[in-house]
Amino acid sequence: MARSEGFQFKQFYLRHDRCAMKVGTDGVLLGAWTPVPIADGTQVVRILDVGTGCGLIARMLMQRCPEAEVEGIDIDEAAVEQACENGVKAYCSSLQEWQIVNRKSSIVNRKSSNRKSYDLVVSNPPYFRNSLKNPDAGRQLARHTDSLSYEELFLHSRRLLAPNGQLALILPAETEAEVIELATQHSLYCTRMTRVYGRAGKAAKRILLLFGPEKNNVPVTDTLVLESADGGRSPQYSALAKDFYL
Repeated sequence: MARSEGFQFKQFYLRHDRCAMKVGTDGVLLGAWTPVPIADGTQVVRILDVGTGCGLIARMLMQRCPEAEVEGIDIDEAAVEQACENGVKAYCSSLQEWQIVNRKSSIVNRKSSNRKSYDLVVSNPPYFRNSLKNPDAGRQLARHTDSLSYEELFLHSRRLLAPNGQLALILPAETEAEVIELATQHSLYCTRMTRVYGRAGKAAKRILLLFGPEKNNVPVTDTLVLESADGGRSPQYSALAKDFYL
């Protein structure tokens, strides 16, 4: 059950009282929907959660892919501290500044020749543009694209991905055409898309997107309705999140 200081899932409890953005449906959707990389036994699967907040998506992916090395980054120091307390390897950094180096150090040497790459980058990024700014500075940074534009998101994700790595995002539905075009400019192509509806018959609220380096003229597309007629979780949503929600 949700409480002001945290949220209890089946296998873990997340405190979020010091984070600007709390545990929410968008993060749960992305953490449950994103296809996880399959380890081939020859190398470690590496995953990066951009804008990790309290570590929600990172913890979900740790549960789903326990053999993976999952890291999170966020520009909010308080959120990073809380993510670490919640069991996530989290670092205070923007995506623009994040460098992958030998795991014996955290970040930082731009000239390092020992860089690694990620098999999966996942993000519930800031998405409000040209809208009224929130008086809460932390919440403003978490919600507005001032700190990470869509252009920068694709540019730097592509830089950090392994040759066959994938990028998974959840975004407002109205950005669909724009972000798919921007991704293409950085040689990332939409391979899967789920349009998310609050209720049947209403306009889509969010899109879940998976991008990869292989060109795909027609991405696999489906829909997800969150609420049933009585206002509870729909069978679709319940099935997607069954390993997490109590």
